[in-house]
Order: sequence, then C-alpha cells, then structure tokens
Amino acid sequence: MEWILVLLVAAGSFGLCYLLDKGFTRIFRGTAQHRSGRSVRLSKRYGAAGIVLAVVGIAAIFTGLGDSRVLLCGGIVVAVLGVALIVYYMTFGIFYDEDSFLLTTFGRRSTLYRYQDIRCQQLYATYGSTVIELVMADGRTVQLQSTMADAYPFLDTAFAGWCRQKGLTEQDCPFHDPDNSCWFPGPEAQ
Repeated sequence: MEWILVLLVAAGSFGLCYLLDKGFTRIFRGTAQHRSGRSVRLSKRYGAAGIVLAVVGIAAIFTGLGDSRVLLCGGIVVAVLGVALIVYYMTFGIFYDEDSFLLTTFGRRSTLYRYQDIRCQQLYATYGSTVIELVMADGRTVQLQSTMADAYPFLDTAFAGWCRQKGLTEQDCPFHDPDNSCWFPGPEAQ
C-alpha cells in the first residue's frame, strides 16, 4: 500500500511539473519565433558548470556550519556563482524565423529585431572560440560565440533575411565569407 501512495505522489508531482512547464511556455514563450523551433542557445557547459558549482557550494556551506567560517563564506560565494551561471544559461536565447529574431537575456525585456536592423558585425578571437558581435540599429549589440548551439545556422538565416529585406543579392555583398566568419559588413562600412 505504501508503494502505491509513493507512486501516486510521484506521478502527481511530475504531472504538476509538466503542466506548469506547459503553462509557462505558453505565457512566456508564445511568439512566432518561439514556435519556429529554431534557436541559438549557450553551450550546455554553462549549465553543467553552474550545477556543479552550486552543489559544491551547498556542500561547503553545510560543512562550514559547524565552526569553519572560511568554508562557510567560500561555500556561499561558490553557490552564488553556480546559481548565477544556471540563471544565465536558462535565460539567454535567440529565437528566430525567416523574417526576424527575438533576443532574450536576463534582466532585460525580450527584444524583437528584423534582420534589416543589423548594421554591421565585428569579430573577436577569444581562447577557444570566435565571438561574432552584431551591431543593431538601436545601438545594442548581440554577441554570438562559435561554441553556441546553432549559431552558424542562425547567421546563415540572418544573412539571407538581411539580403531579402534590403533588396540585395549575395553577389552584391563582397564581404560575405562564412568560412572566415563574415556574414555582414564590418564597422568601417557603417
């Protein structure tokens, strides 16, 4: 009898989580860009590192509760860093379709951009990846790392939409060289 009660509680918990997930998805992810199924997300290493840091930090906090203030303070710092990485991983995303993209980041309202709003791009070489920074018409920048999931398909779609919305063809764009991470004109063309 106890096992049946445990199974019912587990099934009810999972069912409630499923319904909450679907509800939040409909409320907060209801635009056409979300429904397209295409997105650019951070590398899963951010989320995994956040989970590891949070668990290690919580373990250090409980160990330090006895008499070690250094372990307690260090655990709090590490746990906060872990939670921050998890929140950053969960809140960043670029959702796109053929005509526009939606940029979602932590602490800012989601912003919808049409591809014609891209003014130029800049490239930065970092340790282990390339950062492609898109400068938008409103002055905001969108940074894409080459390690992000589906960054290059997004840039290909963005370039095709940018050309279509500006009335250009690929032959009109001598700067376009995806093999060298160049999809849009550089800042000198602005």
